[in-house]
Amino acid sequence: MKRALTSVLMLAASLVTAVATAREITLPADTSTLRVSDLPGYAIAQQKCGICHSADYISYQAPGLNQAQWTAEMLKMQHSYGAPIDEDETRLIGAYLAVSYGSADKDDASVVALSALAQKAEPAPGEAGEIDVQALLVSNTCLACHAIENKVVGPSFREVAARYRSEAHASSRLAESIRAGGTGKWGPAAMPPMSALTAAQAQALAQFVLAQ
Repeated sequence: MKRALTSVLMLAASLVTAVATAREITLPADTSTLRVSDLPGYAIAQQKCGICHSADYISYQAPGLNQAQWTAEMLKMQHSYGAPIDEDETRLIGAYLAVSYGSADKDDASVVALSALAQKAEPAPGEAGEIDVQALLVSNTCLACHAIENKVVGPSFREVAARYRSEAHASSRLAESIRAGGTGKWGPAAMPPMSALTAAQAQALAQFVLAQ
């Protein structure tokens, strides 16, 4: 009876150890990247697609998709899965993916036309005081991962402010971090690069965060 009880206790202890060990397992940081391009859809894809999935997702799509097919995939992401992209962005990302991973060419008339429209739509650089930070937070889906006080996917703005505020050139350093993105700064969650932001827009967001 004593031996049986000892065996049961040893088994229970081993199970507890196994559970504790399992809880300590962490997934490696995502290191997959999109193919670099000067098409405007590249920056948008970097910034917004990476919120929900890695660049490896592209490899699950059929090879050789054309521009219309890739655009249809982006529309599905928008309407069926709630991707934070608007109609213009679906077309720009579709063109980028079709050129970089599909059968389209960057000199195709439809791709060139979209790129020209995107360049016309870009706002002129301005001072941080002229920029609507609240609109930037919404349009760049910052609030999908961050909040003022509480951790969501990424750290709260107050946590970020507490880390950077005492550093020299805190605003510039944080603005650079926002545009570059990265992994490992706040745990395993990756922050997609906000490379579509102008320097002034990134600076305005940095100043807003540091003020929290």
